[in-house]
Amino acid sequence: MIRIIAGGKKNSGWLETALSEYEKRLNKPFDIKWEFYDEEKLNSFLEKWPFSGQDFVIVCDERGENISSPEFSEKLSKAFVYDKNVIILIGGAYGFSENVRKNSNFVWSFSKLVFPHLIVRLIVCEQIYRAQEISKGGKYHHE
Repeated sequence: MIRIIAGGKKNSGWLETALSEYEKRLNKPFDIKWEFYDEEKLNSFLEKWPFSGQDFVIVCDERGENISSPEFSEKLSKAFVYDKNVIILIGGAYGFSENVRKNSNFVWSFSKLVFPHLIVRLIVCEQIYRAQEISKGGKYHHE
């Protein structure tokens, strides 16, 4: 299971509809569990860095590395092989501190563009589904 910790407002109706389309297609170990925090509580939670060496922590941030969908699929698959707990962090409107980025295993950028955190949630969910399909050789992803 992939744990997604998101800052900011909870999902609105339009987003719930879109996310549910991908979530219902996900199978272990690509299934996801959402946790929501208001931005201030999320930052306090992360300052204590509650993760261990058994966790593979991915931070979504435009200052990170831009990778392809197959590369993302490979990162997840490798983490699962090594029995790592995959955790994806999505910040609120003000993102994450440098400390959070430094402590993570991977800082993932979708683009040099900045996206609203609600849209990032949808992109992450879709990319997890795509990663699952790439991993199992499905037809969803094609080049």
